[in-house]
Amino acid sequence: MIWLTWRQFRTQAAVVFAALAALAAVLALTGPSLAHDYATGIAACTPHGGCSTFTEQFFNDHQTLYFALVAVVMFVPALIGLFWGAPLITRELEAGTHRLVWNQSITRTRWLAVKLALTGLAAMAAAGLGSLAVTWWSSPIDKAGFSRFPRLSPLLFDARGIAPIGYAAFAFALGVTIGMLIRRTLPAMAITLTAFAVIQIAMPLLIRPHLIAPVRLTTAITATNLNSFLIQSHNNPPVHVTVRVPDPGAWVLSNQTINAAGHVVSGVAVSLDTGPCALAAPPLPPFSPACFAEISQLGYRQQVAYQPTSRFWAFQWYETAIFITLALGLAGFCFWWIRRRLT
Repeated sequence: MIWLTWRQFRTQAAVVFAALAALAAVLALTGPSLAHDYATGIAACTPHGGCSTFTEQFFNDHQTLYFALVAVVMFVPALIGLFWGAPLITRELEAGTHRLVWNQSITRTRWLAVKLALTGLAAMAAAGLGSLAVTWWSSPIDKAGFSRFPRLSPLLFDARGIAPIGYAAFAFALGVTIGMLIRRTLPAMAITLTAFAVIQIAMPLLIRPHLIAPVRLTTAITATNLNSFLIQSHNNPPVHVTVRVPDPGAWVLSNQTINAAGHVVSGVAVSLDTGPCALAAPPLPPFSPACFAEISQLGYRQQVAYQPTSRFWAFQWYETAIFITLALGLAGFCFWWIRRRLT
């Protein structure tokens, strides 16, 4: 049974692992020079009091390939569910070859177990190797852009660490389950892709922020922590304000202004025509100490909720465990279905 499963699967496996090998080779050749350029630049700018200009330029110079690799890692689990998971059982059901195997002293449970184990482990290995290679290569760029694109942010989190392994296991199991229920390859592939995409979007929006209680901070609005001072309309205050959190690489979940009564408001209601916050040369925002003093006197403060950078691996383990548990649940459902419902 293992030999038969390998014969059916070896072409898809060869294509994916050959592509991963080519990607790893390119990254292995270019990664050391990328790390050297970053280390050299940091060493040169540190004695001069700051490296913000260098890190911004370094990130901008490499961002095209950087985000392309992020997309590759994010798409691997989806492609596994689409091309490995959905057709795995469906093509057997469409062709009727499953009955032939079951009549050769191979039980349904063993038939499904071998298929799920061999292909599922290969799927997890492919996602893990891709993530490992890209995470290693991208490390200098991650450091350069950590304040703009934190590793905990939805964009990067899905393409770093061990989470892609969990995504691949779930996408594969999801594809197998949908294929077994639908019994048609193309509809099963379409539904698998749609369902996986919806779950991947919902996870960072609805579930991930609540896996660990966020850090909540209420702070005064000052010149040192001001992040943005957005004047939506010169004739129509309030002014929308955001502040920086103490951890530059944190994942900021909310950044809200509250008034003296502690209620969340849309912005700071100050006069932009007269007084200390008046715009002397529109549209430049007011940064005078007197303006911030007036904002403080009016009772405005900023309420921020964020996930610190230090929680990256905790979130990785939590999310990987969630998706692997879901994958095991779907696999269990497949075993139940094939024994009791599938004919």
